[in-house]
Amino acid sequence: MNIRNIYHWAMQEMEYLCCNKKTGICFMNKLKSKKKHMILGSILAVVLIAIVSIFIFINQPSFGRTPRGERLERILRSPHYHDGAFHNELEVPVLTSDRSRIEGVFEFLFRKIDGLRPDTPVPVIKTDLKKIPADENVLVWFGHSSYFIQIDGKRILVDPVFYIASPVSFVNKPFQGTDAYHPEDMPDIDYLIITHDHWDHLDYQTVTELKSRVGKVICALGVGEHLEYWGYDKEHIVELDWNEDAPLAPGFAVHCLPARHFSGRGLNPNQTLWASFLMETPSQNIYVGGDGGYGPHFVKIGERFPKIDLAILENGQYNEEWRYIHLMPQYMAQAAKDLKAEKILTVHHSKYALAKHRWDEPLENAHHIVEKDSLNVLIPEIGEKVEL
Repeated sequence: MNIRNIYHWAMQEMEYLCCNKKTGICFMNKLKSKKKHMILGSILAVVLIAIVSIFIFINQPSFGRTPRGERLERILRSPHYHDGAFHNELEVPVLTSDRSRIEGVFEFLFRKIDGLRPDTPVPVIKTDLKKIPADENVLVWFGHSSYFIQIDGKRILVDPVFYIASPVSFVNKPFQGTDAYHPEDMPDIDYLIITHDHWDHLDYQTVTELKSRVGKVICALGVGEHLEYWGYDKEHIVELDWNEDAPLAPGFAVHCLPARHFSGRGLNPNQTLWASFLMETPSQNIYVGGDGGYGPHFVKIGERFPKIDLAILENGQYNEEWRYIHLMPQYMAQAAKDLKAEKILTVHHSKYALAKHRWDEPLENAHHIVEKDSLNVLIPEIGEKVEL
């Protein structure tokens, strides 16, 4: 991200805040010339200081790196990349509100919601992952969208976030008790899956500490740039576009599939792809849903893979303003039915408050689709060993 881009972004946000939303008239136009110049000079000084500060801040290693070189050439050939960004299969707005991003951030930080965070520590089981027998097929969920799968002798780790889920540690703090797992608790990992590069799915400190114990990384197109920048060997990164697949080991393959979401770690969104994945193993097919709103892609995936043993779907951190790019509760059961999955596990909840619903509402959603739709939904505690 360069200073010019930051400047344009800052000036757009300032212009939005200075103008009357109903009339579109900027209050600056009503001031006398001398006073206007004084105010503009002061604003410009503040903006310049802010620009330099933002530039220094977002050029930290944790923000990753925009794709370049051969990877960028591959991205430019992708049918899902045009007009300088990746796009969903069906164009949908990321936000359905006319509020600015700054207004949204301020509301998120300062609007109080009852039950947004639990009053007492969330129950957590501390399973010794390193002592799980190699012949057991199990899943252990760590809260939010991080989980460990041991299947047919292979160990898979998905979207591990064990430190912070945002650019700064004082935002998106984990609920009390939920930060029980850390990189040192993980055994050696055969396949590290990263569904997209948002901070609550890709944590710089976590993946850099795991680096020496990861066999291969499986990620969507462009995300490999961050990992390579952070020291991962390019030869160990399996980087896929939607509807591409790759063999991994005898009996193991991965299929990269569409999702309806967006990406980005800084001010320039959608330079990397977001995805869901189908992990094909000798005994089971496991769908890793990542983040994303409901759409016709669920039916297509269910038709392409008629036997999905476990589907892991997003449930939580949703909002009507984001209804196209997060899975809303009213569509969870339909997504599961479209996939024709034998079992469902819901994630993206119980660790962080990234939306304005009660912290335990996603758990109620999961119980609701069991009762109303008679679906086989796994509802484990954080850290509980679930037999597959």
